Amino acid sequence: MDRSREEKAASYFQCTVRERAVFEAGIKLAAAYHQFIGAPVSASNVESLERAIEHGIMVQPFVESVSVHIRRESLRRKRNEYDYQSLTGDMLDVSVSIKIEDVRVKGRMRYIEEIKYPLMYVDGIEPSTLDKPQPLREK
Repeated sequence: MDRSREEKAASYFQCTVRERAVFEAGIKLAAAYHQFIGAPVSASNVESLERAIEHGIMVQPFVESVSVHIRRESLRRKRNEYDYQSLTGDMLDVSVSIKIEDVRVKGRMRYIEEIKYPLMYVDGIEPSTLDKPQPLREK
């Protein structure tokens, strides 16, 4: 019997389903940050940029939902026709929900003023009965 693509992929993860879901949340947050930092942003395109980031994350595996907010108070007025602003980490507030089997992980990235850093962190994990390590499988 042929194994499914997911079964084949899962065989490389020597961890629990819960740990894999946390890993996947981190991957999605890092993708949002590293793919879009530096993108031109202004009051006229901020909503479309938020939707573009959301759509870019939604097509990745295991994403249940995603919400992207660019802090409007960080935007400034354009000074002349050559002036534009680039998206920076302190402007982003991203929430992602990952679901693998019966595990749901909520990841978040937002600028934390107290530490002056756009922190990516686990915002919640729904309990799972699948916290035992995956058996080793032939690759």
